[in-house]
Amino acid sequence: MKTDPAKKPPRHSRLRRWLLRLGIATGVLLLVAAILDRLFPLPLPKPDGGSTVVLARDGTPLRAFADSDGVWRYPVTVDSVSPLYLTALLGYEDRWFYRHPGVNPYALARGLAGGLLHGHIVSGGSTLTMQVARIIEPIPHTYGGKFIQILRALQLEVHLSKRQILELYLNHAPFGGPIQGVDAASWAYLGKPAAQLSRAEAALLAVLPQAPSRLRPDRHPDAARAARDKVLARLRDEGIWTAAQVRAARIEPVVARSLRAPLSAALLAERLHREQPRARRIITTIDADLQRAAEDRVSDYLSRLPRHTTAALLVVDNATHKARVYLGTSDFADPDRHGYVDMVQAPRSPGSTLKPFLYGLALDDGLITSESLLVDAPQDFDGYQPGNFDEAFSGPVGVAEALQRSLNVPAVDVLDRVGPNRFVARLAAGGVDLGLPAGAKPNLSIILGGAATTLENLVGAYSAFADRGIAAPPRYTPQQPLQPRRMLSPGAAWIIRDILAHNPADVEGAPLAGAVNRHAAVAWKTGTSYGYRDAWAIGVTDQFTIGVWIGRPDGTPSPGQYGAVTALPLLFQVVDMLPVRGAAARFVQPTSVRSQVICWPLGGTQADTDPAQCRQRRTAWVLDGAVPPTFAERGLGAWSAGLLTLRMDGNGRRLSATCRGQGEHVERVARWPALASPWLDADDRAASALPPLAPGCPADSLDDAEPIRIAGIADGTRLRRAPNSSEPLRVTLHALGVSGSVQWLLDGRLRGTTQDAHSILLQLGQPGGHTITALSAKGAWSSLRVDVAAP
Repeated sequence: MKTDPAKKPPRHSRLRRWLLRLGIATGVLLLVAAILDRLFPLPLPKPDGGSTVVLARDGTPLRAFADSDGVWRYPVTVDSVSPLYLTALLGYEDRWFYRHPGVNPYALARGLAGGLLHGHIVSGGSTLTMQVARIIEPIPHTYGGKFIQILRALQLEVHLSKRQILELYLNHAPFGGPIQGVDAASWAYLGKPAAQLSRAEAALLAVLPQAPSRLRPDRHPDAARAARDKVLARLRDEGIWTAAQVRAARIEPVVARSLRAPLSAALLAERLHREQPRARRIITTIDADLQRAAEDRVSDYLSRLPRHTTAALLVVDNATHKARVYLGTSDFADPDRHGYVDMVQAPRSPGSTLKPFLYGLALDDGLITSESLLVDAPQDFDGYQPGNFDEAFSGPVGVAEALQRSLNVPAVDVLDRVGPNRFVARLAAGGVDLGLPAGAKPNLSIILGGAATTLENLVGAYSAFADRGIAAPPRYTPQQPLQPRRMLSPGAAWIIRDILAHNPADVEGAPLAGAVNRHAAVAWKTGTSYGYRDAWAIGVTDQFTIGVWIGRPDGTPSPGQYGAVTALPLLFQVVDMLPVRGAAARFVQPTSVRSQVICWPLGGTQADTDPAQCRQRRTAWVLDGAVPPTFAERGLGAWSAGLLTLRMDGNGRRLSATCRGQGEHVERVARWPALASPWLDADDRAASALPPLAPGCPADSLDDAEPIRIAGIADGTRLRRAPNSSEPLRVTLHALGVSGSVQWLLDGRLRGTTQDAHSILLQLGQPGGHTITALSAKGAWSSLRVDVAAP
């Protein structure tokens, strides 16, 4: 029986109903998908979460900070990864990545057939998008898990671009241990960024996430090589790389470092991470190559020092004030060296490192020239009696020599005239904040280390000697603003740098010229804190300012370790390794500075001084034309250094105020500072001596400082130890004709102080000649020579 054609629905009606049902089904599916998408959103990694990496200025990781799960990850983009790696990854894992919607039906069918054949999943047929789905969410390796993985892959393709999906893989793929992401893996295993991979390295890292534990190249190099060669073979077979390229790549051995996070400039990285806790990539100003070289150099240098000694080093580019090297400790992982303490920031006694700024301020004040006469002799500053590091005194010295030799008494003398409060205020304005003991006010001990500052502050301040007197704190990131501060005038800064650059001291027996960088002169200063707790050396070249600190972070003394012996050789080693790129801007002599010949003892110019009163000539740097006289001595009245006008009779004898004599006339005598007298030669002493009073004239105040007499031994005595005696020779001495305190020097070294005519017991040293000097506070003195015979 045939159906009535009139009752059969038209074909186009059936098509419309089929399309309607398909549309409804699609709409339902889309609605269900939208609901599921809202109910089960993609568990994407937080953009601000995860680990942090601190980078050198060229992108080299300095230190990685793991996330809360202990994972190391260095954020990268598609553009910052080697194209060779992207080619190997997509060619091996997913050639159709940019064409499929997240799922490759052919690969899935192949994987399903393999599973049915073997009874379990052999090849999952996963696309790169499906692998990302499993990376961002734990999904079991089951058929049900595969279905969830497919849904998540489709969801990823809806919400993200192909580039975003690829970058999720690049940053979160597992590479063994705590390593995630290709850049972290490249640095951890190969010691290089993912942007610089070879074909062999690219193939290795492309396959490693398939079985990161089994294929780790640091533990299983043979398995890793086999897997790598499998990738290379497929890329050759697919025509992606040529056979010649693959043969060349297969020659490369699989060489991997022991898995470790980078740990360079560790304390700077920790400091910046603490300051920017949410930042995932922190780019610093550090030069990675210089940093590594400096760390090796410091480690080798410290191997010769006591076990608990550590060092800090800071190198700053003068043109930008950006730090290029930062070592807060010599060994971050060594608890015996307190490696966790950042000695770049730790407040410590600066020793004598502040003296250049004091002399620079005195130059700006017009108090001194570079060769003004100062006196290095025992002096009393209202009860404060400083001594030198070696306990010896040198008598009359110029400013340049006093600074180069870091003599203490002249520095205290200058600070007393500048004023401690003003000096501290000037340092603070230049960026050096001094820490004083609780309740203490600025005092004269500051210039000898009686306060605290940091290596960071000192390096920033010393950069003024390369930048026309402008100091600035070191910068550690490109975003950190430049904060210039005026420390000294350009002229004062230039003069002090010139003095420090011509220090004639030796370094480990080698002349200075042979110890510094052959391309640039170094202006340098050392310092040692009280008790040998801190050894400093700060250097300035045209291009860099370098600071070195050596000591123990716990403040324990290190006897015998001081700036010139301990820190200075390391400074010069660091200077030698620094690059010289092009012609660095030189700090040329300012027009405010000129050379001038001055006369000692008065201090005036040679042109303005009577030749008879110009006992010694010195070529000095003069700032703004100021040529000040020699400092007046404290409390010595008419005896003070300077030009003394005397009334004389015709016989060359002095007339006091009420005295008259035949042939009376006026003479002028250029007087040396009284405390310098023991160190003068016979001619200078005679030219400065007071003529005797004329008979019958009453005494005047000039006689107050006439020479005293040493009793207890005669000048020129030869002494011999008693036969068969091992006891050292000792002599008991008195100072006669003086009241008040008397300081006793043996061969220029202070050995004790007596009051009035009280005696002192001096122990004589080695066989040979010795000089004994008694010096009163008013300048009265006496000296004699004795000779100790050899046993």
